[in-house]
Amino acid sequence: MSSTSAPSRPADVPAPAPVGSGRVHRSLPPRGSATGRLPGRFRGDPATGSWWWSPELYALHGLSAGTVEPSVQLLLAHVHTDDRSAVRDALATAGTSGTPFAREHRVLRADGGQRTVLLVCEPETDASGAVVALAGLLVEVAAARPAAPEDEHVRHLETEVEQLRSAMASRAAIEQAKGILMLLMSCGDQVAFDLLAHISSHTHRKVRDVALAIIDSASGARPLPDDIRDILHDATPPSRPAG
Repeated sequence: MSSTSAPSRPADVPAPAPVGSGRVHRSLPPRGSATGRLPGRFRGDPATGSWWWSPELYALHGLSAGTVEPSVQLLLAHVHTDDRSAVRDALATAGTSGTPFAREHRVLRADGGQRTVLLVCEPETDASGAVVALAGLLVEVAAARPAAPEDEHVRHLETEVEQLRSAMASRAAIEQAKGILMLLMSCGDQVAFDLLAHISSHTHRKVRDVALAIIDSASGARPLPDDIRDILHDATPPSRPAG
């Protein structure tokens, strides 16, 4: 399969599911029993119908980032034929009902190689329950696992899925808090993240906990802790007098 053009869509592969753009945050999920390779990320927006893949996701499929337009056809075309139907149905269900899932399957790389991966998909929904985005991770798992009873294998996968979901939830909270700070401070993305990291360092809280406190305050759920409020007050530029 060429890495410079998208493969043709197999007969059993559906049209692209609603997905869209996004970007990689510097935080990465824990490396459990995976091979140590960075996880590939994807995210999408139903409004645009376009996919975004991280460079790591391209690499996992044996492709170079930017040489192929990411799509559900491309994703499914690289799924082993024996696994494709189950992955296709899980993605379709996630896109319509918002049901998250985690599924292990085999990836057929563009160079002819094969990888076993864990696909974790966490649909994002609005207040009405409608799916507004699909986000997830694709992580290569160890090629050769020690023999283990089936229930132990299931527990291992469940633990890895929870770790990935926790990392994704942390990333979502941090991105939301950054947006709040960008509006509050009239600053850019990097400055907002640096401020979160600064608050984390000086209050001895995790960045995710700082982000959640800012989100709760912005929504009116609870006031900011005094230590976070004091740092934000010092960092907030003075308001300009009306002209």
